Amino acid sequence: MQIIPLAFCAVLGLWLLSSPCTCSSRQKIKIVLAIFLDDDEYVEETTFAVKNTLKILRAKSTYQVTEHIIKLSKESSFEAGQFVCDLIRNGVSAIFGPESPENNEIIQSVAASLQIPYFQNSWNPQEEAATSVFNLRPNSDALSRALAALVRENDWKTYTVMYENEDSLLRLRETLKQRKPNDLSIAFICLGSGPDYRTVLKQIKKTLDTKFILDCKADRILDIFRQAKEVGLLKDYHSYILTDLDAHSLDWSEFNEVVSNISSIRLMDHESDAAKNIGKLWRIDPKRIKTRMALIYDAVSVFITAFRDLSQKEQLQIKPLDCDRSEVTEYGTKMYEVIKKPSKQSKPLLSGYLTGPVLFDQHGQRRNLILQIVERSKPVDGAFRLTGYWNSALPKNISYTVTSAQREKELQKEIQTKNFKVVSKLGDPYLMKKTSKYGKELFGNDRYEGYALDLMHEICSILNCSFTIELVADGKYGNFDPVTKEWNGLIRHLLDRKADLAVCDLTITYERRTAVDFTMPFMTLGISVLYAKAVKEPPELLSFAHPLSLDVWLYMATSYLVVSLIIFLVARLNPNDWENPHPCDPNPEELENIWSIRNCCWLTLGSIMAQGCDLLPKGISTRMVTASWWFFSLIMTSSYTANMAAFLTMSRMGLSIESAEDLATQSKIKYGCVAGGSTCSFFASTNVSTYHQMWVQMQSADPTVFELSNRAGVARVLASKRRYAFFMESTNIEYETERNCELVQVGGQIDSKGYGIAMTANFQHRKLFNEAILKMQEMGVLHRLKNKWWRERNGGGKCTEDKTLAEDAAAELTLDNMGGAFVVLGIGMVIAIIFSACEFIWMVKKLAINEHLPFKVALRQELNFAFNIWERQKKVKQAAASGAGSKGFETT
Repeated sequence: MQIIPLAFCAVLGLWLLSSPCTCSSRQKIKIVLAIFLDDDEYVEETTFAVKNTLKILRAKSTYQVTEHIIKLSKESSFEAGQFVCDLIRNGVSAIFGPESPENNEIIQSVAASLQIPYFQNSWNPQEEAATSVFNLRPNSDALSRALAALVRENDWKTYTVMYENEDSLLRLRETLKQRKPNDLSIAFICLGSGPDYRTVLKQIKKTLDTKFILDCKADRILDIFRQAKEVGLLKDYHSYILTDLDAHSLDWSEFNEVVSNISSIRLMDHESDAAKNIGKLWRIDPKRIKTRMALIYDAVSVFITAFRDLSQKEQLQIKPLDCDRSEVTEYGTKMYEVIKKPSKQSKPLLSGYLTGPVLFDQHGQRRNLILQIVERSKPVDGAFRLTGYWNSALPKNISYTVTSAQREKELQKEIQTKNFKVVSKLGDPYLMKKTSKYGKELFGNDRYEGYALDLMHEICSILNCSFTIELVADGKYGNFDPVTKEWNGLIRHLLDRKADLAVCDLTITYERRTAVDFTMPFMTLGISVLYAKAVKEPPELLSFAHPLSLDVWLYMATSYLVVSLIIFLVARLNPNDWENPHPCDPNPEELENIWSIRNCCWLTLGSIMAQGCDLLPKGISTRMVTASWWFFSLIMTSSYTANMAAFLTMSRMGLSIESAEDLATQSKIKYGCVAGGSTCSFFASTNVSTYHQMWVQMQSADPTVFELSNRAGVARVLASKRRYAFFMESTNIEYETERNCELVQVGGQIDSKGYGIAMTANFQHRKLFNEAILKMQEMGVLHRLKNKWWRERNGGGKCTEDKTLAEDAAAELTLDNMGGAFVVLGIGMVIAIIFSACEFIWMVKKLAINEHLPFKVALRQELNFAFNIWERQKKVKQAAASGAGSKGFETT
């Protein structure tokens, strides 16, 4: 794009009449000014500055000044060359101007070849200039470094550059060098020739960018801003940096209602003593002095001061020259040294410099340059205020005049008038629709209730602001689609600038942080597993037999019978177990063996029951058999007791999984999470092999294990009969388990994250919101809000008592567990009574036969005796009829 020159440019030539320099004589200085005719406003400003500068010069010096103002048309380099050569033939001592690149090039070439001091006031992209050429306007490199420092201090990660011509790229090259490889890209858009910029501005609006660098001439800035306001690019979240050094001097009164942040860079300090003095002498408001006017004044002052200092040392000879000859000025090199290396005692002949200290480097460019950073004051009144300085000696830093404490006070005052647009989504307990008690229609924030609403009420009570809440259309949190390169949900709402804040259970993730900003977390959490509690089956009646398998019980019963028979046989074979039935008779006629089948079974039964027996074997062989059985009984009884304790413990363990890792090692229980949520992103991007394996299993599962919402996931866990587990944030699990006692959290948290308030990028009130959240945390407000919506409202705390009872009953055995023992006891008692009845009837029958009594009579007699509980003795009756010695019983 061809560089568009400024509307005017001045070439000012000063020549001295060819006369000796003496204290009594007056020097004649001729001034030639060339002005372009493409813009009359610039011509008038430049002419005004030249005439008033020379008026001051004539009043403060002994020199006679003659000026020649030459108006050059745009790109009239041939005419410019002719004018310069004509002036040189009359003895030119110095040349000033012009701003047109074409005219400037030919004039600079002539001045450099003849070593005539040449002062430029225009942009010069050349880094090196010839000897005797001085440029008072900051070069492109200096301005580029200043813009880079300003962008860096404002922490702009991405922005759009709106430029007028290719010179803008030179002025911004240092800004581009500050970019890092991972930073977002910068958009460059050419504004075009105008005057209608709406098409370009609409394209810029579609990029959703909010930071802009506007590089154009001052006379076009207000037109661009008027059209930017029409297309919606002057909102409170938009920021602009203006590169033109006269941007601050424009009439901004029509934009007083615009609250966008507008900053600029200026060269002249309107509050300096020099500016105030010149304003009085020129009879003009210092704020109306444009940069080009100040540069012309300073250029004349530099030359006159250097001429004065040089003339005091030696006599200057100003002689006519010819462009066609190789002769050069005699004072050019000396003037060059004086200007570039001024003495410390040298003071400006005129009333100081308007653009700060004027010093030059070896290339004729300004050094030790000081630029002022200004911005529109708030409350906005159209005026710009000084906020900092940029010094070329320290190009990476900006020295601010407005302290951070002042900034905070301004933001606190500004936030009191703000009504923040807050976007959220429905979800218990963060935001829920409220039902009117009396059928009255609700409006605004009264339509909702929940943790998020209370959180914003608490924040605004601290910051003294207000807010209006609305719901996001698609009901999503916000995810980036790598195919369409678009965000959805809450994040998209913020990027479209439809809201200032997003408040709900929105997890802070790295991907979301690249698009929007977040406050510090107001709630910390992690991913955990939601699972259904085990349904406790009623214990079986013979559950006490479970510690041993059926085979063991059968083998034990068989062993019991076999060992009893072996003891019986061994005891009959062993002579030591045959005893004298009458101990008083040393020579008994017969021996008695007490080890009947009944006694043998009683011995083995008492041993295995750990109760012992009053009958003990006396023979070595029978004792060996008995000892072997006792050892077996010891092992089996101890094993049964130990396994019974373990069995009862295992029966109380309701969960089949204890952690997320347990899910990865099995295939019966399916597991999933919310599709597209932060939990899903965690598994998709994790580097932990276990979790990556689980992510692969979730992706390949059929039917799908992903759900559209947490509520759907909870419903699936309840309906799956312990065949599905759901990964979910621990806070949401805590909320569900407080209300549904069939659910339980399994294991701990597998990661750590936080919920934060999302806000538009570079949100200027972010620090105040962080301070409010921190204050709420220290005061216990966040804990109180969580208790309110988790445990007190909407059925919360329902399962707290159930948890306590479960913990207290963990070590108890109920009747269901021990009922089998009572059944065995009852059955034993019933069998004993049946055997007792049979033995009683058998005894009565024998008595009736022996006593020749009717069975009923004998039965009645024996029953009367049996139920006479006070009778403790029973007589034995002898049978009289047969004399066979049969025995009978007689009661007494």
